Amino acid sequence: MGSIQIIFAAYCVVLCVLQMLVLSSEQFTITGLERPVLAPLGGILELSCQLSPPQNAQQMEIRWFRNRYTEPVYLYRNGKDLHGETISKYVERTELLKHDIGKGKVTLRVFKVTVDDDGSYHCVFKDGIFYEEHITEVKVTATSSDIKIIMHPPNIKGVMLECHSRGWFPQPHMEWRDSNGQVIPATSKSQSQDENKLFNMTMNLFADVGLHQIVTCYIQNLLTHQEESISIVLTVPISDQHFELDTLYLEDISVILCVVIVFNLKLNLLTYYRLERKYDGCTPGCKACFYILKIIIIILPFVFTFGCYNAIFLKYHQLQKKVSIPDPLYYFYTSWLVNMEMLGVFLVFFPTFINLIEFSQFIKTVPKPIWLCQENMREDDAIRHR
Repeated sequence: MGSIQIIFAAYCVVLCVLQMLVLSSEQFTITGLERPVLAPLGGILELSCQLSPPQNAQQMEIRWFRNRYTEPVYLYRNGKDLHGETISKYVERTELLKHDIGKGKVTLRVFKVTVDDDGSYHCVFKDGIFYEEHITEVKVTATSSDIKIIMHPPNIKGVMLECHSRGWFPQPHMEWRDSNGQVIPATSKSQSQDENKLFNMTMNLFADVGLHQIVTCYIQNLLTHQEESISIVLTVPISDQHFELDTLYLEDISVILCVVIVFNLKLNLLTYYRLERKYDGCTPGCKACFYILKIIIIILPFVFTFGCYNAIFLKYHQLQKKVSIPDPLYYFYTSWLVNMEMLGVFLVFFPTFINLIEFSQFIKTVPKPIWLCQENMREDDAIRHR
C-alpha cells in the first residue's frame, strides 16, 4: 500500500513539473506588423512590437537587431538603455519609446532614414532564458522630381531623345508613352547608383517625328506608386516640306560635287598618259614642253579644289544665315559640309600626291636639265654655221 502511494506521489510531481514547463514555454508571444513598413528617405521610421498576452516588460531584455544578434540597433536591459553596445551607424539615430512598456509594448524610432536602413528588423523580448522575436520588413523609398528630356539633332530618319532622372529608390519603372497614353518601346535603358546608393535612370528613344508628335517620359516608384512625367513636342517634323526641299537640295549638291571631282581625276589621268606617250623620247625642246605640261597637270587639281571649296564656303554661309545656331537643322547642315570636305580632300589630294611622286621619279631619270639641252642645241647650231 505504501509503495502505491509513493508511486502516485512521484507521478503527481512529474505531472506538475511538466505542466510548469509547458506554462513557462507559453509565457508570451510577440505580435507586430506583418506587412512591410515603407520608410521615406531622410524621414523617421517607427517599428512597434507587443507582448501577448500583455504584461510588464520593464525587467526584461529588449533587443532590436538587423542581421546579427550581437550587433544591436538598440538594446534595453534591466530598466536601462545600453547605448554603448549599439552599432556605430545607429548611434544617436535611434530611441526606444517605452510609454506602454508596462503593457509589453515598445516602439523603435530611427531618425534620418538612409538607403542602408532597408531590410529586416528583429524585435526580441527575453525573460530569463525564455525569449521570443518578431521580424518586420522595412522598405526605404525615394522619389525625385528631377527629370528632363534631351533632344539630339534630327536626321532624315527621325530624332534621338534621352530621358534622365536621378534620386530614386528602389529602382523605378520607366517608359515612353505617346499622346494617347500608349507605351512606346524604348531604344535602350540604363541605370547606375550614386554614392548614396540612389538610382540614376537613363532611357533613349529614336522617334519617328511623323508618327509621334508628343512624347512623354514616365517614371514610377513601384512601392509607393508615385510617378513623375515630362513631355516634349517634336516641333521639327521630318515630313515638313521646307526640310524635304533643303535635304533634296543638299543631295543634289553632293552629287554635283562628286561628279566634278571624278571629272577632275579623269582629266588628270587622260592628260598624263597622253603626254607621257607622246613626248617620251622626244627632243630636249619637246621634253621642256613635257615639263611644263606636267606642272600644269599637278596645278590643275589645286585649281579645281580651290573652286570647289569656295562653293562649299559660300553654301556654308548661306545656310548659316538661313538656319539659326539653336535650330537642330544647323548641326545637320554643318555635319554634311564637314563630310563633303573630307571626301573632297581624299579624292583630290590623293591623286595629286601620286602625281608628285611620279614627277619626282621622272626628274631623276632625265640625264641633263633643260637649260643644258638648250645650250647643247646652241653649240650644234654654231658648229653648223661655221
